Amino acid sequence: MDVADVARDLVSIPSHEREETAGDFIEEWLREHTDAAVTRDDAGAEAGRGGNVVARKGTGETSLALVGHHDVVPPDESQVTDDGGYVVRESAGRLRGRGSADMKGAVAAALCAFRDADLPDGVELIFASFVGEEVGGVGARAAIDRGFAPDYAVVGEGSTGYSAPGVTDVAVAHKGRRGSTLVAKGRASHASEPESGANAIYRASDAIDVVRDLEFPESEVMGHQLSGSVAVTEIEGGSAWNVIPERCEVTVDERTVPGERAPLERTESIDGVAWTVDQDLPPMACDDPEFADAVLSAARDAQAAQGVDAPGDGEPAHVVKPHATDAGWLADAGTTCVVCGPAEPGEAHTASESVSLAVLDRCYEIYRAVAESWSG
Repeated sequence: MDVADVARDLVSIPSHEREETAGDFIEEWLREHTDAAVTRDDAGAEAGRGGNVVARKGTGETSLALVGHHDVVPPDESQVTDDGGYVVRESAGRLRGRGSADMKGAVAAALCAFRDADLPDGVELIFASFVGEEVGGVGARAAIDRGFAPDYAVVGEGSTGYSAPGVTDVAVAHKGRRGSTLVAKGRASHASEPESGANAIYRASDAIDVVRDLEFPESEVMGHQLSGSVAVTEIEGGSAWNVIPERCEVTVDERTVPGERAPLERTESIDGVAWTVDQDLPPMACDDPEFADAVLSAARDAQAAQGVDAPGDGEPAHVVKPHATDAGWLADAGTTCVVCGPAEPGEAHTASESVSLAVLDRCYEIYRAVAESWSG
């Protein structure tokens, strides 16, 4: 089976509510097509996720992982067949269907590269496909908690089309996301006597002013500037038109950068306001320029080998991504990471989601070349 064959089969399997069947496919494929040691854990079992699939081959002091995930976001109606499967189509050199870009296409490329790679001495190659990436990194976090700790990882999330259309770049950093809630508490009273109460909406408004005045966090990774952001995105409060509100909630979305956070704790200087972090997806920064350069060299060679008719007019470059991936959890746990994959901006999570078949082949070559050449 080539990359396109594996991608077609994998994309056709529903995995937005329960990814167990997609995990079964990956596990069975690895057992049939490789001699690797294959394991399946119970991450997310209580939600029917079926667990992470991990395979290992080779031995040595250096470990390199090819990492992906096989869950997807809920599909558009047009992406579902009458019997509940996923629609898979090919046209104009692209594979179309839910998960083709994010990120079953990359998982297929990594599977084939894992199968075919001829490893140098002293290197252990790991394939890992996690569950629950789309809901906060459930699988990656569980794997890390149980000792998953490769020295290096190439995470196959999208990095194509950042420096130029069709070019497969290498992301050396990405932003994270911290979602939090401000709860302002006051004291209810009749609206005709506002001085008898304490208006929670006014207190929330004062906290919002604090958020608005915060400077956005910034950091630098391998010469690239990353700028975070902080924004109020939701507000809810009050119980009736004639009641001074005793409670108001405000949602804050922060895009974090490596090593920095906005000082949102300052909002608690407002009387009656409490700040709670609901989600904190970590950013990623590659801490080894030599590894980043090695993956970039493989990307340049793979793109050049495809010739002028392949997608992409330009040379791959180091770039940064605007959103979080499982690379953040891995880097936070000590793994040196980069992100390199076929998906392009604007493809993931859309009703028209697709991925270039030529770029899938390119990523296969990148992953295989890194596995065959990198020894730490």
